[in-house]
Amino acid sequence: MTKIRTVLFDLDGTLADTAPDMAHALNALLKAEVKQTLAFEDIRPVVSHGASALIKLGFGVAPGEAEFDRLRERFLAVYADNLCRHTRPFDGIGPLLVSLHAAGIAWGIVTNKPAFLTDPLIASLDLKPAPVCIVSGDTTNNRKPHPEPMLHAAAAAGARPEQCLYVGDAERDIQAGKLAGMKTLVALFGYISRSETPDRWGADGMVNSPHEILEWLERHG
Repeated sequence: MTKIRTVLFDLDGTLADTAPDMAHALNALLKAEVKQTLAFEDIRPVVSHGASALIKLGFGVAPGEAEFDRLRERFLAVYADNLCRHTRPFDGIGPLLVSLHAAGIAWGIVTNKPAFLTDPLIASLDLKPAPVCIVSGDTTNNRKPHPEPMLHAAAAAGARPEQCLYVGDAERDIQAGKLAGMKTLVALFGYISRSETPDRWGADGMVNSPHEILEWLERHG
């Protein structure tokens, strides 16, 4: 079995708990637009699907419809100004990264979040050891579920795709990882709604906490 040399993480809902700040930004925009705010538990499962999904949740408009572009731009501006007020790595991520480093395993990030948000957020989180690669939604021509960002990350980390494990909390994460030829894990502690069926996504495993990623690597990596 090929030894895993690099673990790659999705950002929102896998590496970091960004939902509090993204929910704050959406509700701030709803207030500014004189709309009803939403409960955090209704926003949280949508966060991994990005700004477009949040605008659709809050305002009922989708890409291509009137007002969508304006609302999305306003949301991103509010979020950019409140990027890391309450965002923290998920419990167990810090010790996991230290353990990976001790085992000689590098780690990196592949997210659909645009770089102008990803880079300052990662800088604020100040994770140690630092990631060997950060691939944002606009780093490559295509975003997940396309495999291009995954392959770009593997190359940047100096690993072959089959030597990488990708951990994410959305079906697109698993699709992208599989298309790239990587092993994949579903982060069940992330932003997964009750209507989703992660057991049908075809991942190599599912984990309830970051610590279980280490346990999976010990068995399979």
